[in-house]
Amino acid sequence: MGKIKVKRKSTLIDMTAMSDVTVLLLTFFMLTSTFLQKEPTQVVTPPSVSTQKIQSSNVAQVLVATSANDKDTPKVYISVIGEANPDIPEEGTYGDLQPGAWGSENLRKEILKNAIALYMECGGKDPGITKDDIEKFSKVATFGVPIMKIHEFFTLDQTKQDEWLSDLDRFDSGIPLINYLNTKEKDANGNYVKTNEFQIWMRAIFNATPYDETLQTLNYKMRKTGEGIAVKADRGTSFHTVNKVLENLRTIKMNKFTVMTALKSENE
Repeated sequence: MGKIKVKRKSTLIDMTAMSDVTVLLLTFFMLTSTFLQKEPTQVVTPPSVSTQKIQSSNVAQVLVATSANDKDTPKVYISVIGEANPDIPEEGTYGDLQPGAWGSENLRKEILKNAIALYMECGGKDPGITKDDIEKFSKVATFGVPIMKIHEFFTLDQTKQDEWLSDLDRFDSGIPLINYLNTKEKDANGNYVKTNEFQIWMRAIFNATPYDETLQTLNYKMRKTGEGIAVKADRGTSFHTVNKVLENLRTIKMNKFTVMTALKSENE
């Protein structure tokens, strides 16, 4: 008697449902994830036991780097993150401000305008910033060139801009800390108090939003809680170098700030 052949069943599995689920998960993670900002140089922050998280909105991050040829002179870069959808009351003292008025792009535009005004007020020449430059500036995550170089910087394509910022040996990469500008204040000897572009940028950031505790504006955080300024440096950067930046903040009475660290492991 012949063997009965068992009819083979198809092993085809319909993956349509699985593909739909995968696409939905990818979409979810893309919409809810916070992407890392592009920085001029890779920084490994020093370890600590602090578990406090850095603010994800209304914060100015100050990146301190050094070149291979000069490890004692800090290279400073700043990134500013505004509020995505600030809850601005319909009635009050805020005039025509609408939700989104302090979003990152609008905030950066205001900061650049403030910085130019302060720079020229302190004796700097007109940097020739155009409306197109202001628009481009509003979209950059991290900035760090001398004010007089901003227009030239934005004439370059994205690749050239990244190369400029990441070349730490360039003299015009980073915000200058040299005190060559005069403020309106005078010291005990009657001489005008000197300032630099980093201090001008920090003042411009401070003045970009009103002081409001309810709305937790950037101005309020910089003045009261210290959450508005986050200083970031590599673990290999000396304290002496980082302290030069901190001293600049103290000079303009910005004494409250956060130093970014990584959570210390058991082996450290």
